[in-house]
Amino acid sequence: MKTTHRILAVVALVAFLGACAKTAPKSTTPSSPAGTTPAATTPATTSTAAAPGASPTEKPAPVDSAVPGDIPDTTQFVAHRSDTGHFTIKAPEGWAEQSGSSSVTYTGTTNMINVTWTPAAAAPTVQSATSQEVPRLQQSERAFRLGNVSALTLPAGAAVEITHKANSEPNPVTGKQYLLDVVRYELWRSGSEAVITLSSPAGADNVDPWATVVKSFAWV
Repeated sequence: MKTTHRILAVVALVAFLGACAKTAPKSTTPSSPAGTTPAATTPATTSTAAAPGASPTEKPAPVDSAVPGDIPDTTQFVAHRSDTGHFTIKAPEGWAEQSGSSSVTYTGTTNMINVTWTPAAAAPTVQSATSQEVPRLQQSERAFRLGNVSALTLPAGAAVEITHKANSEPNPVTGKQYLLDVVRYELWRSGSEAVITLSSPAGADNVDPWATVVKSFAWV
């Protein structure tokens, strides 16, 4: 009789365990292949926010030959001096000037000259421009497309040149944009870096006027 009770108890226990196995929730984590260690979960990272107005995924605007971009050959250039930036530079006569604590901008219709200055421990190089400045431009410029990064010598000294294309800011009324050709020059002297940025509508023939501007830059 005792033996029969024991057998029944064992049968009941087996049945109970089987029922538990069927109702236990299954894991949703995929198993790793044999012989491998499951990869650790990588915390979500926050990407670097683009500067105001930047749109890295924006498509380049079409080249619009109707946009006036050529600086006339008859243009007169006037010397401007920045005491805070410790330099002089020439800009076309009559262009609007806007000065800040560490920058100055000259604008003529669709063309622009911008000069910024900042403390810098070392002179820029092609390597530093490629690894540091280009990524920054990718974040700050609309539809940025890199051209070339090269070293050259200007009357003011050694410089790094970065060429690229970018979209203009949308017209506040029509929203229309146009493609820009941009040339950026980085110069350095005694712990100070100056950056000259020249921009025109794509296709404009401003090689000579821009050469006049950038060659006129001089430290004071």
